[in-house]
Amino acid sequence: MSHRGHPTPLSSHPPSSTPNAHRTEVTFSPNTWEPSPHRPVSRTSSRATSREPAIASSKANGNGSAKYTSGKSTLSLGEEDHSDLDSDLDLEEMGDRRPPLHKPADRRSQQPLLHKDDEERGRTGYDNPPDPPDRPPLFTRRSTMRSRSPDTQAKLATRKKYTYAAFFLGLSLVSFVIQTETAVYIQHELGWNKAYCMLYFTHGSWSLLWPFQLLILRLQKWKMPWETFWRRHVYLVRTTAQMVETQELSVPRSQHSPIPYMLRKTALVTCALTVAGGSWYVAVNLTSPSDLTAIYNCSAFFAYAFSVPLLHEKLRLDKSFAVAVAIVGVLIVAYGDATPTKHGGKSGGSVGGGDKEDSEASNRVAGNLIIGVGSVLYGFYEVLYKKLACPPEGTSPGRGMIFANTFGSLIGSFTLLVLWIPLPILHITGLEIFELPRGEAAWLLCISVLANATFSGSFLVLISLTSPVLSSVAALLTIFLVAIVDWMWTGVPLSPAAVVGGLLIIAAFLLLSWSTYREMAEERKKKQIDLSDEDSSNED
Repeated sequence: MSHRGHPTPLSSHPPSSTPNAHRTEVTFSPNTWEPSPHRPVSRTSSRATSREPAIASSKANGNGSAKYTSGKSTLSLGEEDHSDLDSDLDLEEMGDRRPPLHKPADRRSQQPLLHKDDEERGRTGYDNPPDPPDRPPLFTRRSTMRSRSPDTQAKLATRKKYTYAAFFLGLSLVSFVIQTETAVYIQHELGWNKAYCMLYFTHGSWSLLWPFQLLILRLQKWKMPWETFWRRHVYLVRTTAQMVETQELSVPRSQHSPIPYMLRKTALVTCALTVAGGSWYVAVNLTSPSDLTAIYNCSAFFAYAFSVPLLHEKLRLDKSFAVAVAIVGVLIVAYGDATPTKHGGKSGGSVGGGDKEDSEASNRVAGNLIIGVGSVLYGFYEVLYKKLACPPEGTSPGRGMIFANTFGSLIGSFTLLVLWIPLPILHITGLEIFELPRGEAAWLLCISVLANATFSGSFLVLISLTSPVLSSVAALLTIFLVAIVDWMWTGVPLSPAAVVGGLLIIAAFLLLSWSTYREMAEERKKKQIDLSDEDSSNED
């Protein structure tokens, strides 16, 4: 850009009113920097900071007097330079929310540099109108800092978390129904009833969770180089494992490897899961299907009981009432019909579906005791997983989902590498002859095992995102869903007991969900109050 004349000096005082003062005006056309007599501007440098006083512009008149403006220019859209307009549109949202720095006592600039209507940032014009009298009041410190709005951020994070949880809840319910129906058919119709072998295959299939998840993530990032993708994934898993070990969101660079910790906790959690799942297979031939279903699903109560001391969860009346209503619903479904209730175990296997109640009960007392221990251990396993293998509160839902499936693969790998040892022992002692399924039973077993892996991975994600209590009560919905599927498949209508019990379970789940959401809202409000107090003390 070529200029004519001499530059106007930058001064903190108004220009001199001497008649002989030499003043020059440089103008330019709308789309070029050529001079024009229509739009006079001063040649003040655009690098002037907000610490400089507002630059007074003047027009030559008869007596050489100066006319001062506020420095804020208003241009019509037809006169704007299009190159500046494009950049201003990018900053439009931010610029609208920035308050004017109206502090004339401090001699500061009254307008931020990046204003969307100012085509010539840092330059002041001669034809600028005066400040409007109705200038909006100054914004407070808290209103101008979007990073200090915890309530909005917490609401968005909670919404995203429960969106993930709702998806995996639906996936877990569908996969559990498929597992139950196929397991009932394999064991009761095809006659392949190998308890520990099915448990080994079921838990071992969890090792497929991480490879399948990695495949999905890779398809989402297909254009990214493999080395970069793999390095980022390993870094995410490693840092999340360090968060799990320290239960802190910030991980120091000097943090040691989390592998020893994860191996120890994997062994502990897998052993608790195996004993809890094995109790189902032991008790299934000793007690009745109704007792097995009712006692086994009391794990929701024990999950809440263990959550209070281990997870420091508050003992709330509404949560306790919701868990009690869910268990009452299970009891009504289990004992309300003469026909045994069809139900599947979380570790594979199934019970019910026959015509007689007492045909499967050979030692009812012993079977009830065994499944009672299994119910306690299953509730303990859910809380133990939440405490030892889940990242702390505040972790992003995506990170929690990825690590939950990774830990599920660790459980499956530990099962395949270590828990094969009882198989030859059971075969030699004759307690369970090892025999692989064939024909129809083989491919149905594959479907059942993969369905259980899908359910288990979704269940682990659900516990990680919410709580063991909510996840355990949500799993009770499968009892009612299996009854509905049987009605649609066989045409046999639902019994009154199944309808009443199912509605009670649904009501308990909704009540528990509402209680959990209200508890999270209270915690969010408490954090907001704490942050407001901190801001007030800083301002003082």
